[in-house]
Amino acid sequence: MQQQPALSHVSIGTNDFPRAKAFYDAVLATLQIQCLMDAEDGSGYGRRFPEFWVGFPFDGDEAAPGNGVHVCFNANSMEEVRAFHAKALELGGQDEGKPGLRREYADNYYAAFVRDLDGNKIEAVFFLKEE
Repeated sequence: MQQQPALSHVSIGTNDFPRAKAFYDAVLATLQIQCLMDAEDGSGYGRRFPEFWVGFPFDGDEAAPGNGVHVCFNANSMEEVRAFHAKALELGGQDEGKPGLRREYADNYYAAFVRDLDGNKIEAVFFLKEE
């Protein structure tokens, strides 16, 4: 029997859904991730099915970034990691770690970190081929 992935999906909140949707449409496109489902209060992104959701909080309260929480997207190349970082900054995201090797995680861990327009920390990672 084939095992399922450990996670099905992750959701983050925003206080300005149209602005967040425009940000994620453009930033995730650099990783070949697209919006697969749209609803009035949220959108789901992925390559085959919606694994990442952004929208208004379900309880109607203000959205706030989680302390110690970040979401990491798989990139297909170092170029995609760099494009992800550049596009996020171009659209108003904040730099939290320029593209580069993160040997403290693994010798082949190439990543970049940013904060989105609501302060959520997001990352793109590409695992270099080990020699």
